[in-house]
This record gives sequence, C-alpha cells and structure tokens, in this order.
Amino acid sequence: MNMWYFAWMLGVGFALLLAILNAMWGENEVGRALSDNDETLS
Repeated sequence: MNMWYFAWMLGVGFALLLAILNAMWGENEVGRALSDNDETLS
C-alpha cells in the first residue's frame, strides 16, 4: 500500500546522491584544470 512512498523517497535520495557526487566531481575537475594552467604558465 505504501510502496509508492518508498519508491518516491528512494528516487529522491538517489537523485540527491547523484547531484552531490556530480558537484564534488565538477569541483575536482575545475581544481585540476586550474592547477594544470598554473603549471603551464609558470
């Protein structure tokens, strides 16, 4: 009876997890690009 609520919570939690991982990976990529640029300029 309450399976739709469980599926909805699971979907939202998975979406939040993907958003957090994507943000962390994006920040890491930006940091690597900046460090690569610094090494190239110096």
